[in-house]
Amino acid sequence: MPDVGVTEQSTGATPGEQFLAAVRAAGEGEDVTVAIDAHLPGAFPLFATRPRYPVRHLLNTMPVDDGESAAYIHEPSAQRREESGTTYAATPEATFLPELQEAQLSDLTVSVSLPATLLQRPRLLTAFIDRRVLVRTTTMENQVLLHGSEDGKVPGLLTLEGRRRRSSNRDLDEAVTTLAFEVEETGGSCDGMVVHPAVYWEMVRQGLLGRLQVAGVVVSRTRMIARDTVLLGDFQAAATLLLPGVNTLSLRRGAGASGEDVVVASTRLGLGVHLPQHLIELSWGGSDD
Repeated sequence: MPDVGVTEQSTGATPGEQFLAAVRAAGEGEDVTVAIDAHLPGAFPLFATRPRYPVRHLLNTMPVDDGESAAYIHEPSAQRREESGTTYAATPEATFLPELQEAQLSDLTVSVSLPATLLQRPRLLTAFIDRRVLVRTTTMENQVLLHGSEDGKVPGLLTLEGRRRRSSNRDLDEAVTTLAFEVEETGGSCDGMVVHPAVYWEMVRQGLLGRLQVAGVVVSRTRMIARDTVLLGDFQAAATLLLPGVNTLSLRRGAGASGEDVVVASTRLGLGVHLPQHLIELSWGGSDD
């Protein structure tokens, strides 16, 4: 099947505005489903005004045709070599063997109950969709990208076969900068890290975050990673977020646990894993794998 497609151009209306228009056009008491012309986790408006980066922000992104799967290039190593020599033949990447693989696509879905009478308050409804529902899709996407989808179709970056794992009892700044060097032993460039918010603000306190920014390292913070874990690597080269442009918002009348209306946000995605060896999972304590 084709591996690259074209997503629709945005109409300029926010997902909340598109949802409101569909609800208004529907009959009284009817369920509603509307196709949204934007990737829902990326449409959260506050991303434009504050630098809190989701995991998706670290990855390369590519539109693909909708279907069950999308093709991508995977480059496993023919032999385990993590230290580079001073010639190309002595580098780890000299043993990488590119192969064509298929990434499965999966639907990420979040359901949110609607307060009573909200459907009769258009401005509040629009803001609730854009600011409260969409941010939940970002949280779910962070979970899926780190731990994998429940249906097993999308692998998690923290579960990839071929990723490297390290442990350290050193101070945070020393442990992180030492492993940033190790990322580059496989031919990559350490361009990102995923950390828990507690670790992020410790980086701020130490001044480490500013030094990482100078080095071109983007730090994503999310509660979907453990406090004692840092994922760092060349994210742009390691994996690609595959987006077929399938996003919907649905109104389900009376579908809530207490009979309230529910809005269901759904977005389809896949993950093409090119170079899992470009990622290192760091935890504190224990011994190296």
